[in-house]
Amino acid sequence: MSLPYLSAIFIATAAIALICLERLRPYDKRQKLFRRGWLMDLALYGLLQSWLLGLVIHALIRAMDRGTGLSRMHIVSSWPMGTQLVFFLLSHDLYIYVFHRLQHRFPALWRIHEAHHSAKQVDWISGARSHALEILINQTIEFAPIVLLGAAPEIAIWKGVIDSVWGMYIHANIDVRSGFLQKIFNGPEMHRWHHSRDVIDINFATKFAFWDFLFGTAYHPRRRKPVAYGLHGRDQQFPETFIAQQLEILRPRRALSTAAPVLSHK
Repeated sequence: MSLPYLSAIFIATAAIALICLERLRPYDKRQKLFRRGWLMDLALYGLLQSWLLGLVIHALIRAMDRGTGLSRMHIVSSWPMGTQLVFFLLSHDLYIYVFHRLQHRFPALWRIHEAHHSAKQVDWISGARSHALEILINQTIEFAPIVLLGAAPEIAIWKGVIDSVWGMYIHANIDVRSGFLQKIFNGPEMHRWHHSRDVIDINFATKFAFWDFLFGTAYHPRRRKPVAYGLHGRDQQFPETFIAQQLEILRPRRALSTAAPVLSHK
């Protein structure tokens, strides 16, 4: 069986495992499996949008490569496979941390990130809810260097699998207690606070929590729980359908500067 098929099976298996863990060890016992918006997140964001954007991003990167010929320089081709994978995981994760902070700081960038925070319940599939433009930017920047620097073709597949599984994991409604490992690897313990409505401007890391601890944005309370998830002050205004959420970035706002969160844990 080829690696792409194996990767799809692994992602599906991980999703089933996380669903089971959410039922067996839920962080929020009130949260339902089929909560409002889950089908949109799974079918339209997680499957349809991901597939369509994958085709677009693949075409864009191939066009870049034809225009530059960078992949023929084989800049990282001689590196061991493990080194290549770690390099692209760390470098892209640092980019995501920085861009994520900018999205929460600048209203124009917040508009393409707003949909991701619109889910009022956070679970294994809610992380798939990201605007198409945000995915187009981030995944082009993610996968273009892998191709242009001449990495092994398997690296893109392995990294895609890690991205998918980790994205499901950090949003999962699982009562995880990872101890000191949470200071290194990001998980639901910290990331659910990033989606909370009562504490904002914290926990921007995706895979590696040490970025938050290093740059002073970590928030990891032991004896508190988030009051609620969703958009601060926008829950009643933000649309609930896929197409409307995609078009929301085009809707004029009288005071765009108020669209981004302004509260902080500091």
